[in-house]
Amino acid sequence: MRALLVVLAALILAGAAGAATQPRVLAIQFGPDLEINPVTQDYLTHELSRAASDHYDAAVILLDTPGGLSTSMKTIYNAELNAKLPVIVYVSPNGSRAASAGVWVSEAADVLAMAPTTNIGSSTPIDSSGANLGSDLRRKVINDSVASLTALAATHHRNTTWPAKAVRVASNLTAQQALKMHVIDLIEPTLPALLNRLNGYKTQDPQRPYTLHLAGAHIDTVKPGFVTRLLNTAIDPNLLSILFLAGIVGLIFEVLHPGIVLPGALGAVCLVIALYGFSVLNPSWGGVALILLGVALLVIDLHALTHGALTIAGVIALGFGMALLFQNQPAPYHVNTYLIVGIGTAIALFWSFALGKGFAARRLPVTVGPQTIVGKTGEVRAPGLVFVNGELWQAHAEDNSELVPGEHVAVESVHGLHLTVKR
Repeated sequence: MRALLVVLAALILAGAAGAATQPRVLAIQFGPDLEINPVTQDYLTHELSRAASDHYDAAVILLDTPGGLSTSMKTIYNAELNAKLPVIVYVSPNGSRAASAGVWVSEAADVLAMAPTTNIGSSTPIDSSGANLGSDLRRKVINDSVASLTALAATHHRNTTWPAKAVRVASNLTAQQALKMHVIDLIEPTLPALLNRLNGYKTQDPQRPYTLHLAGAHIDTVKPGFVTRLLNTAIDPNLLSILFLAGIVGLIFEVLHPGIVLPGALGAVCLVIALYGFSVLNPSWGGVALILLGVALLVIDLHALTHGALTIAGVIALGFGMALLFQNQPAPYHVNTYLIVGIGTAIALFWSFALGKGFAARRLPVTVGPQTIVGKTGEVRAPGLVFVNGELWQAHAEDNSELVPGEHVAVESVHGLHLTVKR
């Protein structure tokens, strides 16, 4: 009996020891098609830091991105290079891509792997409008990009000739092509298979020498939370433009019609969200000034007789302001041209309708006021008093004869609050 108890205790201790030594991996999902920007940069760098502080054996970035902002890209790959644990980038699941800025994030990893049906590349820098850079600036930016990407590849003993092609001619590779050219380290269909394959793998960066023991690792997966996705949506330039306009219009409406409250409250909320987005994307303040000028001109034209001249100027200012709003950002962070045309057209039609109604109202004959009773018939109620149009007026006859109660008279003219009538 004692021997049986000893055996059971030994088995329990062995199981506990095995569980205690099971490697732990934090899988950080960066996708699907998640862009690289200040919001997603904070999410990713925070999770890398948490993985180190929680003593994970490795962090795996499950990457699927079309690219994004170069400033956020640099922050992310510097976080990878300085992480206090091994960082693995795994372009997955099938159908994913590591494009543009995503290539730098990939090459900075201690291990770079891809799922079978994925691709990597197309890293040519473009200007803020999405077009090719000018010749002199292009040479500087291209050479800088080639150097930085090649340095990352060389640090991890990967192909150092392909990065130049990725930048200069937007070369893009399938997973099989990338493995054959040693642009990546491994191809595996699933994350557990990749971790088993990496058991005993030695990383190639001499400044970060790791020997990985990840077979059978326990995987904790994290995804962008609600707040991250909300803020990522809030910095969409098209949405920001609409919120900014809505905020300005709401506050102006509240100022012109105090006490309604709701337009002012909603306008304030829209404006605060728009200002948050501006703090992230750093808009062109010339564009902001043009939008404010455009709105001001439209409001003034509702109260001034300019026959639509200020409306035309306001719509033009709004259009140029929205087009210039994010001119300093790369193409994905521009206001859509169709949105600019749509908003400009809608405002022009609305203001044309409002001004047209205003002009038509000015041409209508007067329907209220004392002059409207001229020619109407009234009844004498007392000497010097005539009831006409539902009102009692002081009156005298045009021939200065006495007005007899009960007789009917016609209004000839109005002088202040006194009528001249005739029988």
